[in-house]
Amino acid sequence: MAITHNLGFPRIGAKRELKFALESYWKGQSSREELKALGAQLRARHWQDQSALDFAPVGDFAFYDQVLDMSFTLGNLPERVRDFHGDALDNYFRVARGRSAQSAEAHAHCCGGVAAGEMTKWFDTNYHYIVPEFTAATEFKLDASRLIEQVAEAKAAGVQAKPVIIGPVTYLAIGKAKDDSNRLALLERLLPVYAELLDTLAAQGVEWVQIDEPILATELATELATELGTDADVDWRHAFTTAYHVLKSAPVKLLLASYFGPLRENLEWAIKLPTAGFHLDAVNARDEVVPALNYLAAHKVLSLGVINGRNIWKTDLAAVLDWLAPVQERLGDRLWIAPSCSLLHVPVDLDSEQKLDGETKSWLAFAKQKLAELSVLATALNQGRETVKAELAANQAAIVARRHSPRVHNPVVKAAIARLDAQLGERKSAYVERAAKQAALLKLPKFPTTTIGSFPQTGEIRHARNQFKAGELDAAGYKAAMQAEIARSVREQEALGLDVLVHGEAERNDMVEYFGEQLDGYAFSQFGWVQSYGSRCVKPPILFGDISRPRAMTVDWIRYAASLTDKPMKGMLTGPVTILNWSFVRDDQPRSVSCYQLALAIREEVLDLERAGIRVIQIDEAALREGLPLRRSQWKEYLGWAVESFRITANGVADETQIHTHMCYSEFNDIIASIADMDADVITIETSRSDMELLDAFDDFRYPNEIGPGVYDIHSPNIPSEQHIVALMKKAAERVPAERLWVNPDCGLKTRQWNEVIPALSNMVAAAKTLRAALG
Repeated sequence: MAITHNLGFPRIGAKRELKFALESYWKGQSSREELKALGAQLRARHWQDQSALDFAPVGDFAFYDQVLDMSFTLGNLPERVRDFHGDALDNYFRVARGRSAQSAEAHAHCCGGVAAGEMTKWFDTNYHYIVPEFTAATEFKLDASRLIEQVAEAKAAGVQAKPVIIGPVTYLAIGKAKDDSNRLALLERLLPVYAELLDTLAAQGVEWVQIDEPILATELATELATELGTDADVDWRHAFTTAYHVLKSAPVKLLLASYFGPLRENLEWAIKLPTAGFHLDAVNARDEVVPALNYLAAHKVLSLGVINGRNIWKTDLAAVLDWLAPVQERLGDRLWIAPSCSLLHVPVDLDSEQKLDGETKSWLAFAKQKLAELSVLATALNQGRETVKAELAANQAAIVARRHSPRVHNPVVKAAIARLDAQLGERKSAYVERAAKQAALLKLPKFPTTTIGSFPQTGEIRHARNQFKAGELDAAGYKAAMQAEIARSVREQEALGLDVLVHGEAERNDMVEYFGEQLDGYAFSQFGWVQSYGSRCVKPPILFGDISRPRAMTVDWIRYAASLTDKPMKGMLTGPVTILNWSFVRDDQPRSVSCYQLALAIREEVLDLERAGIRVIQIDEAALREGLPLRRSQWKEYLGWAVESFRITANGVADETQIHTHMCYSEFNDIIASIADMDADVITIETSRSDMELLDAFDDFRYPNEIGPGVYDIHSPNIPSEQHIVALMKKAAERVPAERLWVNPDCGLKTRQWNEVIPALSNMVAAAKTLRAALG
């Protein structure tokens, strides 16, 4: 009998209940007890949604981030919050976002506002995690209370619990040393705490523990050799061997899980590690199933991820059964089946969608539907395909209908892609010539100040948008309401003394969804939310067909904003690579083709902005690095078409038009040459949480154009002081010539409040004036 299980379930709730509860608590509008009760309700509901599984995950729920949960479980708290003696949840939020609830801060003596933990992308997903921090002196101490509590809840609910934890080697690999120490040296101290944790779970009656090691899908040697200055491949393989030979004596069965890609050179030795089971992502590593069977010990369980946990298209169940049935014949009850990875990366429930057209909806599967697909597969394997004949027929009809739908294929777009010419990606002149023309036109001071684009999405904005959607406000009324908010943003920026203004993006619901709604080839859900970090959720548009732009998307709004000021107004666009990487992308053609289609569409918008008199245009590529393959050997191909797509988008303008791009939470040091190849006149990046550490790239690489290192961490409510900003910019000036530096926040301001934004930007403008006097 094939066994069914799940690696993780979305934690936010079908209606984003967790998001709203967190934000209410942080504002002091609800109690800690109410927040914890909501968490328990969500866990119970999600276990019910997974009740058909043989094993359901426990410990995948987090109030902010599963990696931060693991840090607290291991007692690895940053030194700046260790002396706090209040509720652990409030300390947890201080690490996550710099502070906790307003009521908690009123009684905090040591940690009322601290530096938030650094945040970065979870492998190649759009989920962000809080980076574990290490030093040579780091010690670990078990706090298993979270897992013990959730295991008890699961048992009371009749759930066959499979606790989920991050494995020790991945935990060290994804963290960051705050000194010159080797993170691997901490393994000896870390493993006894893991062993104690497994003993504790066994004492709670747990049989299986899922221990996630997604670092196995990367090239360990290449990833870490430069940092450690040693034979990293040997060291990290040895770390795995050491870790799992220590943990094999635990009184629980370990299911070692890897996902997000093939293991390749890591497959054989990883599958032979002394664990009771191994999970392989058979969606991304289908070719490794047969080798895995050959390496598998006779007693060992093989879990295969057969449902895509990161995209929303229905699974071709017949095709999966065709290759899976022989595997079951070989393994019997040693075959487990599951989604490829945690379902954290997809929305909760397709049945909530009432406005999505029936044809598109028939092609999709969200988290609950993916588990239903898993159940059909298990039934077909265990009881025969005849027992689920109707389900398989309906699935096949949807697969065939999507494959042949005329809505998916546009011959005009395909012809435009066939005519692509390399000259589309070339600026008319080199940067030095362009920079002189732009300086003469824009007349900006040294250390020019700007923002990344968005300003607070106020209650008034949301109310007007909801009225418009509900038909309670006509188009003229909505336009007037948005123009009033744009005018407010312009007034505030002029009062602050910013040098290059933005229109504030009042009319935009999301930096990707807004554009997708106006492009042919996209569909949109009502409740297709996924967690990006903490309470931040995004609703990725669904890229189902060939892309084209029927009409201008931003020009009227930005032209109106420009009419309100004599200062330069920056047009704001989302770039093709980010639109691609932050969408649910069609899986029936190469991603590069979809990206080129987006590039041509956004290029038209860039040229329309220029014709409207906008001479500063920012094309955000926040997700450029996010799309990098996990294996460095595949980076060149991806960066080739990704950078070319940006250049096609940006480079049709005159020399006098200044092109900006923005990247947030991107460890870009190792792709700095490719970023330079984008040839944007100005790049703005996130550096505030890393204390300008990201600028280390410029120690060895002379970046040729202008750069704005973010000095205001907009993901924290903390307000940076003028002195702090000056200090950060002086660090930047040690690596980048002062005449090529801009001063800006590290990301858009839509999630902040005006009463936070105004003092922070005021300090930023004051810091720029100080810098001009000191370094200008």
